[in-house]
Amino acid sequence: MRARMFTLALGLVFAVAGRAGAQTRDVTYIDAVKTTAAFARGVPLLEVEDYKVHASRRTAAGMAEVHERDTDIIYVLEGTATFVTGGRVVDGKMTALEEIRGVSIDGGQTLRLSRGDFVVVPAGTPHWFKEVGGTLLYYVVKVPNGGRP
Repeated sequence: MRARMFTLALGLVFAVAGRAGAQTRDVTYIDAVKTTAAFARGVPLLEVEDYKVHASRRTAAGMAEVHERDTDIIYVLEGTATFVTGGRVVDGKMTALEEIRGVSIDGGQTLRLSRGDFVVVPAGTPHWFKEVGGTLLYYVVKVPNGGRP
C-alpha cells in the first residue's frame, strides 16, 4: 500500500511537471543501495530543472521555512512528526534566493505526520517540522512554480 501511494504521488508530480513544459529525458534509475545511502545522510536523490527528489531525514525539529517558488510534495516513509503549515514565520529572513527561514510559525494548522501520510505544501506556504519523534524518513518532491510555467 505504501509503495502504491508513493507511486501515485510521483505520478501526480510528473504529470504536473509535464504540464510545466518538462522536456523528454532518459529514464532515471537509482538502485536501492544508493537510495538507502541517501536516506542515511538525508540528501537529494535527483535535481533537474523541472523537479527535485530528496531523500530526507530528520531527527529533530527544523526551522520554519517558506519556498517562494517551490511546491513541496511530502510522503512519509518512517517515523512521526508534528508539522505546522500556514500562519506566519517568526523572525523570518531570506537565507537563499526565494527561500525564507525563521525560528517558528505563529498560527497555522498543526498536523501529526506518520508513515504513509502525504502532504502537498504549495509554493509560498510557511511550513515547519516543529517536533520529530525518533528518526523521520520522507521523500520530498519539489516542483518549481507549483508546476506552472
